[in-house]
Amino acid sequence: MHITDILQPCCVALHGQADSMPQAIHRLAGLLAAGGNLTDAAAFEADVLAREELGATCVGGGLAIPHAKSAAVRTAGVAVLTLDPPLECSTPDNVPVRMLFLIAAPADANDLHVQVLGELATLLLDKDLCARLEQAASPEAFCALIAGQEGAATSRPPEPACHCAVLAVTACPTGLAHTYLAAEALQQAARQRGMRIKVETNGAVGVNQRLTEEEIAEADCIIVAADRAVSMARFVGKRLISVSAREGIRDAGALLDRAARHDAPVYRGGEALRANDWRELGREAYRHLMSGISHMLPFVVAGGVLIALALLLQSFGVAQDLIVMMSTVGRTAFVLVYPVLAAFIAYSIGGTPAFMPGLMGGYLAQLGTTTGSQDTWISSSFWGALVAGFAAGLLVRLLTQASRRLPAALENVKTGLLIPACSLLAVGALMVLLVNPPLGQFNEWLCHWLSGMGGGSRLALAAVLGGLMATDYGGPINKAAYLTGTVALVNDQYDIMAAVMIGGMVPPIGVALACLFFPDRFSAEERRTAPQNLLMGASFVTEGALPFALRDPLRVGPACMLGSALAGLLAVLFGCGCPAPHGGLFLIAVIQNPLGFLLALAAGSLLTCLLMGVLKKPLRS
Repeated sequence: MHITDILQPCCVALHGQADSMPQAIHRLAGLLAAGGNLTDAAAFEADVLAREELGATCVGGGLAIPHAKSAAVRTAGVAVLTLDPPLECSTPDNVPVRMLFLIAAPADANDLHVQVLGELATLLLDKDLCARLEQAASPEAFCALIAGQEGAATSRPPEPACHCAVLAVTACPTGLAHTYLAAEALQQAARQRGMRIKVETNGAVGVNQRLTEEEIAEADCIIVAADRAVSMARFVGKRLISVSAREGIRDAGALLDRAARHDAPVYRGGEALRANDWRELGREAYRHLMSGISHMLPFVVAGGVLIALALLLQSFGVAQDLIVMMSTVGRTAFVLVYPVLAAFIAYSIGGTPAFMPGLMGGYLAQLGTTTGSQDTWISSSFWGALVAGFAAGLLVRLLTQASRRLPAALENVKTGLLIPACSLLAVGALMVLLVNPPLGQFNEWLCHWLSGMGGGSRLALAAVLGGLMATDYGGPINKAAYLTGTVALVNDQYDIMAAVMIGGMVPPIGVALACLFFPDRFSAEERRTAPQNLLMGASFVTEGALPFALRDPLRVGPACMLGSALAGLLAVLFGCGCPAPHGGLFLIAVIQNPLGFLLALAAGSLLTCLLMGVLKKPLRS
C-alpha cells in the first residue's frame, strides 16, 4: 500500500488555520467528503474524535496523524492539512503541530489504516521531506513529493539477509505510530553507520519480522525500544539496552553506538537473583504481573457489566430467562478471571509451553482445596493465581533449559509430552498441597475481615483507596488500588468497588471544574479540554487529569488525591455499592444509593476544584 494510491490533490489543503485539534479534524473530514471518500462526514468525524479520546495522535516533530476505521468511509483515503501558524497543543516534544495527515479506512478494511500509518510514519522520519512538504506551492506539488519519496524507498536495496549483529524490538501501548517510527529510526541510523540490523515490530496487527532463536544467539546486542511488555525471556544472557519507544525515535544513533561499544549490561531475566540485581528483578516481575492483569481485566469488566445489566433489567420486569442468561454469563466470566491471570503471567515468563500449566494452576487456585473434616472448599483466588502464574513460568523456563541436552530425536517428545506433563504435575502439586491450604485460609480471613470491618476502619480504607486512585493517573499505584477494588467485587464487597471507582472519577472532573471556575489559572488550550475531561471523568477514565499533573505536579497532585479520598470516604459512609468494575456514571441506575454516590462525587470534585484554585497562581497576561 502506497500513500499516493489513496491521496488526491483535492484532499490537500496548504497553509490553513485551526484553533484546536477538533477544528483541524473537521476541516480534514470535509476534504475527504469533497473527495468522495465518505458517505457521512459527521459520523466519520465523530469516529475520529472518539479515537482521539483514547490517546492523542500527535507523534512529535510538528506532525499529527489522526485516523479511524468507520462505517461512514466509502473508500480509503488520506487528507492533509498544513497549518500557518502552527497549532499550539499538547505534543510529546512540546513542538506545535504544523502538518496533519488524516487516514480514513472502511470498517471492514482489517488492518489497512495500520499499514498506511506505518508507511506514513516511515516517510515522515525524513526531516528534509517534511520541510519540503510544508513549503509545497500547490496540492499537486505536495502529492508529487510524496510519490517521489515512495519511489525512492521502493528502489532502495533490501537489507542483507544474513544474521544481524544488532537486533531490536519496538512496541508502544497502541501498537501504532511510535512502534513503526522507532523501527524506521533504528534502521536509518544503522544504514548511516554501515551496520546490519533487524527490527521486530510488536504492532496493532501482531508481530512482524519476528526474531529467531538463531539470530538472537548470534547477536552482539539487543535493543528493546518499548513502552509495554514484550517477550523478554528469549534475551536472557544477551547484552541488552532497554529504553522507551520515544527514546528509540529520538536517540537511535546513540543507542546503536552504545551497542557497538559492547558496554550494555547482560540481561539476567529470571536469573537476576543470582546476580543480586534486585532492581532488574523487580522490573521484570512487574512487567510479567502487568501482562497477566491486562488480560484478566476484560473478563472482570465485561462480567461485572453483564451482572449489573441483569440487575437493571430485573428492576424493569424483563423476561426472567434473559436475566438468568446474562447473570450466568457474567458470573462465568468471573470464574475465568484467575485462570486467565495465571496463564498470561506464565506465558509472559516462559512463553507458549508455560500457558497450559499456568492456566491449570489458576483454575486450581479458583477451585480451591477442601478443608478436611468440614468438607468445604476454600479458594486461594487472586493470591494463589499469582503464585501459580509465576511458578508455572519459571518452572517451564527451568525445564526448557535443563532439557536442551536431550538428543534432537527426542525434541517432539520433550515439547509434546515431557515439559507439559512435568510442569502440570509440579504446578498441580504445588497448588493443591502447599499453596491453596494456607492462602485459602488467608483469603477466607481477608473476606471475613472486610465484611466485618465497619465504622472508622472501613471509612479509612475507602479514603486510602480513593486517594491512591488519584496518585499516578493510570500508573502502577492506580492499578494496584483498582485491583483491590476488583478483588473485593469478586467477593461481593460492592462498597469498596464504589470507593475505588469514584476515586478514579474525581481527578478529571475536578480539573475540568477548576478550568471553568478559575479560568485565569489555566492556558487557553487547557481550558478547551474541560468538556472532554468532564466526559472522561463520568466514564471513569482517570488519565484525563494526567496532562495537568505533569505540568504542575506539586499543586494538581495533592488536590486530586484529597478530593478522591474524600469522595471514597463519603461513598462508603453513604452506603453506596457498585456491582461492576467499570462504567462510571453510566452505571448509576444499578449503583446502590445513587443519590449518595452523586453527592460524594460532587463533594470530592468540588474539593479538588477549590484546592487547585487556591494552590495555583493566576497566569500572567
